[in-house]
Amino acid sequence: MCLLCSRDGGAVSRRHVFGAASALGLMLGGGARAAGPNAPGPNAIPPDEALARLQEGHARYLANAPMRQDPAAGRARLATAQHPIAAFISCADSRVVPDRIFDQAPGSLFVVRVAGNYVTRDGLASLEYGVAVLGIPLLVVLGHSNCGAVAATLRVLQEDAKLPGYLPALAEAMRPGVARAIAQQPEDLTTAATVENVRHGMEVLGSASTLLTASVKAGRVKVAGAVYDIASGGVRMV
Repeated sequence: MCLLCSRDGGAVSRRHVFGAASALGLMLGGGARAAGPNAPGPNAIPPDEALARLQEGHARYLANAPMRQDPAAGRARLATAQHPIAAFISCADSRVVPDRIFDQAPGSLFVVRVAGNYVTRDGLASLEYGVAVLGIPLLVVLGHSNCGAVAATLRVLQEDAKLPGYLPALAEAMRPGVARAIAQQPEDLTTAATVENVRHGMEVLGSASTLLTASVKAGRVKVAGAVYDIASGGVRMV
């Protein structure tokens, strides 16, 4: 079943999108003082520049040379507004921390986390807020090695494994990307499934929300994908 089909478990539906950035601002206001879509702020930068900043931060992370941060610095400024340069759909895995992996200070990244880093209806709404109200120029779907959610979905699709509780909904949401990897018959199925799950998330972000789709088509927002290798610390763009 497609992730875009409406489900009580939180899957994305084309009918569940916000109509206007002004409504978002009124409903969620206080975190930004935006007048409309992609309102400018201190970090109102082009998508490619945002991606370059992430890549520079990741290079510092790999070199074990993170920028020096004073936890108290800028705290008062962040109390009244935020201007992130990128938003992430990231796995909830405790070993995957985008702010650290990309060496970014508080207020720089807007992170939505769920096991399996797939796009839920609530996650999509959060990203719509990030783009329309906070002016975020870059959306990143971040997968990782040794993902338990990917492994569980593979067991469901290949062995008809029965998962407890609400976990079947997770496997169903991840089915499109993982099934695509299985069909490819790759040598390393787990890695391929991780990559295809990220790609499917990117496709959803580019098509499931009229608000996000319009921003991407206008060039104000870019959708990217990446896979983090827990053992080496490296990130590979998808």
